Formats: sequence, structure tokens, C-alpha cells
Amino acid sequence: MSFDLNNKPLDERKNHLVKVISSDRFLKMRGLGNDVPFFICAFKPEEVDAMEITRHSLVRQLEKLNVKVQEINIYDHCIEILKQKELWDKIIEVEPSLPKSELKKLLQNVLDPETHLTPKIAESTDESEYDVLFLCGIGEVYPYIRSHNVLNNLQSRIPQKPVVFFFPGAYVYSQENGMSLDLFGRLRDDKYYRAFNIFEFEIEP
Repeated sequence: MSFDLNNKPLDERKNHLVKVISSDRFLKMRGLGNDVPFFICAFKPEEVDAMEITRHSLVRQLEKLNVKVQEINIYDHCIEILKQKELWDKIIEVEPSLPKSELKKLLQNVLDPETHLTPKIAESTDESEYDVLFLCGIGEVYPYIRSHNVLNNLQSRIPQKPVVFFFPGAYVYSQENGMSLDLFGRLRDDKYYRAFNIFEFEIEP
């Protein structure tokens, strides 16, 4: 099934997501071979607010179909980490005068996906029961956290359950880079090939 992201209304895309995510094939991760059950749900950057509403509506519809969703906002998790380390207020205080390069380096160290962010996400998933995990908020944490780093580190840290990654940009193929996550449709250096485009996932085998 080919799904043209640019020409389909958001409601039609949501209907596709409901059908796919509630299907046995998706929930039981059939047809993936040895690949990880990661799915990219890309959307246009200007649809950020509309997608937020759509995602909440999607969760409610899936719950009515007895599909339990756990939502994790990466940006919110980053704030929690900073607060736990008692750094949040300090960063707010120095941010206006701190050079952007130094602020970026500080946040990259404190929120490193391998040592800090991914364990935090894994802790959240370990504490709950769910059928599918929704990850969002990646656009808000650029440039100190990159999407491919989060996904690479999550592969071995969370249970083998489907993960839908809501991504403001495009998941595209090129001969030069292979599959890449193009944040905001412009930043083309996040190479990642192990996920599936959820709008191309077939419901029937």
C-alpha cells in the first residue's frame, strides 16, 4: 500500500493508522522478518499542532478497540531528567547569556540517549502494560538530541512491542544516504534504515 503523505488529508491518514495499529498483523509484529518493530509516522512540520490533536484522538479510538497505548514525549522526559539532576532552574537562569554551542554541549552530555534518555524511557515502559508505544516530541529537542540516536539506543532497551515514532519531517530514501529521517523536511543527516514507514505497512499479509 502506497500512501502519499503530501496529498492525503490528516483525517484519512488517521483512519489508516487506526486500521493498521489495531490489526493483529501489526500487534503481533508479523511480516517484519528479523527487523525491529519500529514504525515512522512522518508528518509535515506545519501540521505539528494538528497532529497533536490527531494523536490524542487516535489513542482514544484505539482504546475503544482494546489496544492500549503508552505515550512518551521525549521533550517532557528531558525536562524530567534535568529536574531530577537539579539542573533545570540553573539552565533557565544561564540560558540567555550562555553561547548556544556551550548550551548544546551541556544538554548533549546531560541528556545523552545511551546513558540518560533511553534508560529513562525504558524505566517508563517497564512500569506499565501496553500494546504499542507512541514516541513524540523529537522536534522540540533538536539539535541536542537526534532521532536516529534515540531509535538506535532503544532497540535493545525496551520490550519487543511495536513502537510508532511521530516525526515532523520525512522518512525518505536516496541513493546517497539510503533511508534517512529528514527533520522538518530539511535536515538530511539522520541516517536510519531499520524502521518501517507506517503509511506503507500492509494490513493483510
